[in-house]
Amino acid sequence: MRLGVIDIGSNTVHLLAADVRPGGRPLATSSDRSVLRLMRYLTPDGAISEEGVQALVAAVEQARVVAESEKVDALLATATSAVREARNGDNVIARIEAALGHPLQVLDGETEAELTFLAVRRWFGWAAGQLLLLDIGGGSLEIAAGADEVPDAAASVPLGAGRMTVQFLPSDPPGVDEVDRLRAHAVETLAEVIPRFAALPKPDHVVGSSKAIRSLARLAGSPAPGWSGSERMLLQRSALGSWIPRLAKLPASARQELPGITPDRTFQIVAAAVSLHAAMKALDVDELEVSPWALREGVLLRYIEALDGGGAQR
Repeated sequence: MRLGVIDIGSNTVHLLAADVRPGGRPLATSSDRSVLRLMRYLTPDGAISEEGVQALVAAVEQARVVAESEKVDALLATATSAVREARNGDNVIARIEAALGHPLQVLDGETEAELTFLAVRRWFGWAAGQLLLLDIGGGSLEIAAGADEVPDAAASVPLGAGRMTVQFLPSDPPGVDEVDRLRAHAVETLAEVIPRFAALPKPDHVVGSSKAIRSLARLAGSPAPGWSGSERMLLQRSALGSWIPRLAKLPASARQELPGITPDRTFQIVAAAVSLHAAMKALDVDELEVSPWALREGVLLRYIEALDGGGAQR
């Protein structure tokens, strides 16, 4: 059967259509993405403005139309931090559901981490051993770790690239003081969850699984134009750290000329780099490998498990 997943994130609305079967690997047939950067539309009281809601609904309607053209048998729609944390979230959810014509699944942070971890585990396999996952979205940063398909620890912290850009890096380019304040905030925020992971066995494999991390890996790690996941893409903490001051000195318009930095990431890439570097340092990670699978694939895999009557025991 053909499934569609609409991932409504803080930065994009992304449709993935894939052919699936129980026990088989999802085979992507198409992908459609609308860039929103919802953090731009937050009002001082934390609501999404009417302009932002209209842009979001239009992107969801576009994704639904593409899904219909792909003749999907089922359409799964999920929303993450930007929608779940908005002051007017209930109203936003109702309008998205009206555009979709069916319910929207709003994921809490730990569920988001668990589903991404499932996708990464399936991609790398059991031979990868104890996994540690880092994933940065527009609104939050997810961490998960464990030796099975369900992580032993999962956490979500509000250190997403879009959120941190709005809160700490409003200047273009940001000043050194702004970057230092963001770094200090990231260290303080991570300190609340790091003990959960420090108590676990040392990871055999550390994985990063977001578009922002992939962009940073292309910039500071393993340049791989056209990368499809067939070859390894690595990112070292030391290389990432050396790029942060250079990125921060460039205006957003100039960053898109750098390898791996797409136009929709130019404004947020400095905050993504600072948050990721702080997380790698706090977790004593020297190097990570990028996964081509992330949340959308995790949603697909969990749905396939339900069809098959299986699924991980909780």
